[in-house]
Amino acid sequence: MGMLTFDLIVIGTGSAGATVAQTARKAGKSVAIIDKLPFGGTCSQRGCDPKKILVGAAEIVARSEQLTGKGITSPATIDWDALMQFKKTFTSPIPERTQSKFTDQGIQIFQGIASFSSANTIRIGEVELTANHIVVATGQRPQPLNIPGEKLLIDSTGFLELPRLPAKIVMVGGGYIAFEFAHIAARAGAKVSIIHQGQRPLEGFDADLVALLVKAMNAIGIHIILDARVTALEGDRDELIVRYSQHDKEHTVSTNLVVHAAGRVADVAELDLGNAGVTVGKKGIVVNEYLQSVSNPGIYACGDVAEKGLPLTPLASYEGSIVAENILNGNNRMYEDNPVPTAVFTIPTLASVGLTEEQAKDKGLRVQVRCQETNDWYSSRRINESFTAFKTLVEAETGTIVGAHVLGSGSEELINLFTLAIRHRINAKDLGAMLFAYPTHGSDLSSMLPDH
Repeated sequence: MGMLTFDLIVIGTGSAGATVAQTARKAGKSVAIIDKLPFGGTCSQRGCDPKKILVGAAEIVARSEQLTGKGITSPATIDWDALMQFKKTFTSPIPERTQSKFTDQGIQIFQGIASFSSANTIRIGEVELTANHIVVATGQRPQPLNIPGEKLLIDSTGFLELPRLPAKIVMVGGGYIAFEFAHIAARAGAKVSIIHQGQRPLEGFDADLVALLVKAMNAIGIHIILDARVTALEGDRDELIVRYSQHDKEHTVSTNLVVHAAGRVADVAELDLGNAGVTVGKKGIVVNEYLQSVSNPGIYACGDVAEKGLPLTPLASYEGSIVAENILNGNNRMYEDNPVPTAVFTIPTLASVGLTEEQAKDKGLRVQVRCQETNDWYSSRRINESFTAFKTLVEAETGTIVGAHVLGSGSEELINLFTLAIRHRINAKDLGAMLFAYPTHGSDLSSMLPDH
């Protein structure tokens, strides 16, 4: 078929890759976009979006359980099959819709595994493409565990497509995915265990609020095993034995399903980046402040595959817009470390922005810390929510907010107000003096800030 030449080749069709491709095309560049998976990326099809649909159902179960006998006669129950069908109404149309959108914009689409054959050439099967600029936006994939019986695991994609929910589930890992899936499965009636090799789960979040969240999970029967390493899986599809070691002792747990939620790595194994002279570090492709490969200036990386920032969808879009601008106008826009709010959609939700208390101490900042359980506050009592709390960090000298951590329903929205304040330097006193609609989670905000 010979060599096809473009101004720009983009590998990956999630929010990072799509942003670059569409921006460059709008500017009149010839663009090719490639994906080995269905077009549209992880978040919308196999990640945050479908997950939150399942969380929505689990929240109704939790809320109705909390209010049973307080005006609600019986807890809601989940019909797993019907919930999955509802989820598919969101995810199924995405690949075709994404492809049509690219085609309508004049972006040429290629389905298949891309690999570099040289510094500026990509091969997909028998086809070769070349461009002065190539953008890698392939995201992440589950990290191999390298244990016997690994093929018996399912990953997050598999969990979000389960035709039926088994009675017993083990989650391997102690991050977002394990915690969120545990809540969904437990509220849908499964008995859930989490096995995590770290000393504490959700390591990036505030330790005190995580400890309270763990209490909330224990209260609904989720069993969390810490400082434990899964060593092997045995059995067949439905009857599995998980072997793990903890404090030099060997243990086993029997289950029907084991979900891999133990971290993700940059999805670069098939790209043959060595042929393009691209350096890959521990977290992903090594880039400079312009998100350009440090070892091959014709290649940029953005989204989860790049070593910068957290693997979050809003950051992927943001990074995509930086890369597009730098390719179109020459490097003129740098990656900025703005505060990025993040939420773990457990029930209750845990949300966070800015520094944790440990990080503030490590930086040598003098901060006023306000930390309190809030299950006796109106917002919690109104829905009979037992495990809620917050912690705020305010710089002692200036009254600047440097971190906020909230556990409880509504915290995923409340954290956006804290982010706005941090980003635009609204100090604690001014934020606390604002009038918010009442009674709302926003109206609790002034009580979460130290008197300054």
